[in-house]
Amino acid sequence: MSLYGALRSGVSGLFAQSQSMAMISDNIANVNTNGYKVSKPRFTTLVTTAASNTQFSSGGVQSVVGRDYDQQGLLQASSVSTDVAISGNGFFTVTDQLTFNSSTGNYDISGDVFYTRAGQFRPDEDGNLVNAAGYYLTGWPRNAANTGYSTTNVQSAFNGINVAATTAAPVPTLNIDLNANLNSGAATNDTFDVPLQVFDRLGTLKTLTITFTKNATANVWDITAALAGGGQFIDPDTDNNSDATMDEGAGAAADDLLIDTTELSTITGTAGTWTGTFGDAALNGTTSNLGSITFNADGSLSSVDSDLDAGGTDIGFDNSGTTMQILIDHDASTTTAADITAININMGTANQRDGITQNAGTSSLNSFTQDGQAFGTLSGVTINDNGEVTALFDNGSTRQLYQVPITTFNNANGLTQKTGNVFIETDASGTAIAHVANTGGAGLISPSSLEASTVDLAGEFTDMITTQRAYSASTKIISTADEMLEELIRTKR
Repeated sequence: MSLYGALRSGVSGLFAQSQSMAMISDNIANVNTNGYKVSKPRFTTLVTTAASNTQFSSGGVQSVVGRDYDQQGLLQASSVSTDVAISGNGFFTVTDQLTFNSSTGNYDISGDVFYTRAGQFRPDEDGNLVNAAGYYLTGWPRNAANTGYSTTNVQSAFNGINVAATTAAPVPTLNIDLNANLNSGAATNDTFDVPLQVFDRLGTLKTLTITFTKNATANVWDITAALAGGGQFIDPDTDNNSDATMDEGAGAAADDLLIDTTELSTITGTAGTWTGTFGDAALNGTTSNLGSITFNADGSLSSVDSDLDAGGTDIGFDNSGTTMQILIDHDASTTTAADITAININMGTANQRDGITQNAGTSSLNSFTQDGQAFGTLSGVTINDNGEVTALFDNGSTRQLYQVPITTFNNANGLTQKTGNVFIETDASGTAIAHVANTGGAGLISPSSLEASTVDLAGEFTDMITTQRAYSASTKIISTADEMLEELIRTKR
């Protein structure tokens, strides 16, 4: 009977609008949930087959949940460097459990894998990046050669992103670039000292002073180098000898100076090699003659002289005339040439004005750079738009740790949502595909940003009003059909 069908249609309308109100309420509740994707009711008709064209068989309405998981939310700036958002297509890969692998030093995935757009991550007590719902961010670790990342699509190769790299090893100074001017009007024997701060292998700051002394020859300056300390230097006789010995000096510091004369010219023009072997307190307070430099008339560097006197203890210049080399062994117990640390001091290019120049005016050091560093502790972590996770240390050094992939699906709207604003893969979504950010259709990672909820409050309140009216209309269907049935029953009386 059509009246009973009308009652059922009214009931289906009540149920559908109730579902709609539940979705609206959930949306409003998650208006500030990062990465939340709005739910929208989608209504479809329920139709039963009529017995003939003269009869209508009512069915009603059915509501289903419609989600636009691929809808982009507004990106909002964050002051936290480990907050990340995705601009474009894709999801972060997360897991609910990690296990430390002592053989690799990484945290392996040992739980279920999920996907999320919520990028509000913080280090936990072990240094793993985890969001408020307890899901750990995963990604590719550095490869064994530390030259890149193992960017495989196999999720079992992912590791938890761990930022507990607390220290950075010290690096001895290997290269120095000098930019200075020497006074062209200086008198013979006038000097200009250039103190340079360098680091040894332990990260200890040392002062290496380069002294320029005006030679009696026009446009020529002699150069010496002094390492601050309290030792002495005993001149070896290198004339026509292939080997020589440097005696141990007194002092407290542990900086050995081993000099390789392979590049030096002896009186006979035959290259020879000698090595000095020192104990714990050798070669501190040493001053060594380095040679001389000559300038052109325009003040540019002309050449660097590397000729040595017989029996001298000079440290040689590169024969190209562009650099000189001071060989300093920073390990007091080392006696082999393999452990020598060479500090290359670049004074500029011949016939150019890119290093040491000679012009009128006061001698001055314009700038110098060196590549050594002290021991460092962790000061921060950054994630760039390619997903590279980098540790920052207070000595100015950095270390790349991981790369965060972007995972895409052929049908992202086919994912199933789980508690914690995460999703799981389904047959409808297709297989997860991991990409480097901004490749293969994946979006970019936006550092220090969060993706806002896609909820539009104005739209939700409007939908609430229309849902309420539709619900009231469905109740009217039921009450009206009930009145009609009551009229029918009264005909029997």
